Amino acid sequence: MQSEDLVPTSKRPRQPVVAVTGAASGLGREVLARLVNSADFRRVVAIDEERGDVQEATWRVIDVRDPLLANRISDIDVLVHLAGDYAVDSDPAERRAYNLRAAQTVLTASAAARVRRVVLVTSAMVYGAAPDNEVPLPEDAPVAAEPDTGVVGDFLEIESLVRRSLRSHPGLEVTVLRPAAVVGPGVDTVITRHFESPRLLTVKGCSPHWQFCHIDDLVSALELAARGAVTGVVAVGCDGWLEQEQVEELSGIRSLELPAGLTFGTAQRLHRLGITPAPATDLHYVVYPWVVDCAALREAGWKPSWTNEAAFEQLLELRENRTTVVGRRLPVKEATLTAAGATVAVIGTAAIVRQVRKKRRG
Repeated sequence: MQSEDLVPTSKRPRQPVVAVTGAASGLGREVLARLVNSADFRRVVAIDEERGDVQEATWRVIDVRDPLLANRISDIDVLVHLAGDYAVDSDPAERRAYNLRAAQTVLTASAAARVRRVVLVTSAMVYGAAPDNEVPLPEDAPVAAEPDTGVVGDFLEIESLVRRSLRSHPGLEVTVLRPAAVVGPGVDTVITRHFESPRLLTVKGCSPHWQFCHIDDLVSALELAARGAVTGVVAVGCDGWLEQEQVEELSGIRSLELPAGLTFGTAQRLHRLGITPAPATDLHYVVYPWVVDCAALREAGWKPSWTNEAAFEQLLELRENRTTVVGRRLPVKEATLTAAGATVAVIGTAAIVRQVRKKRRG
């Protein structure tokens, strides 16, 4: 017998088992549908409070906030956490309580169950939007967003949980994807609502730069992260950006330029009065740049399948004739106001309320 006959035949590494939370709908369902068709995973497990329609997955019905989650993921190698409430109109306190409890439970349960890798999504919004931002921002740029009651505040808190988890559980690998402004079917955010407005709000002395992330590209980036092709903090988005002039030309919507003080002061008062759903700080993301450089994905060989122009055109197609001013969708009868009239009406609301309050105190 020759010596080479004694050398054992090399075996292919065992393919991992991957699980997706929030798998019944939205982004979770899109990622699940992609992963079940991937040859890189031995089994795909779907986790949600109800069963979805992707039959090829193994379904486990459980609330991700349940402390017993660790028992249900003991056979999981990679967990993609996409369960969350990021609706613009959700109650801020309830939304944050859900999102933080879900993220905390998933991270703790994953460490307890010896899950090898957790992948989750926040947003490039955590970098903050500012008039002096570098364009594009590198992935290792400081997290400079202002904590607030909006969705950005949720993302900041979730990333804080991740940093604490990495310190407490050094054996757990966590990959955080930070997409640019997400667009696509079913996406409803402060950014997408901005383009339902009769005018595009701009601030004097500053021009925004627009970068989008189509949901198809976010799904493909999540698959790469689940495979371990990218790790750590990963920015996701279309190549380059659109200037404000290009956005106005493509949309046919003219801009309305206002002083920064008036814009943010009025928006904060309207939010405090419950007239608009988002805090004033969310307006930063439609008037200041927050473009990101997707270096990690690019180095992994990933390329976005959507351009900024194509993603923006689909965003415009999906508006469905809705009219929104300062984040608040107007009823049909209010939407018949003229473009300038609608904006002035909302901005003027704060002044009217102040006058009424003064009269009452008097």
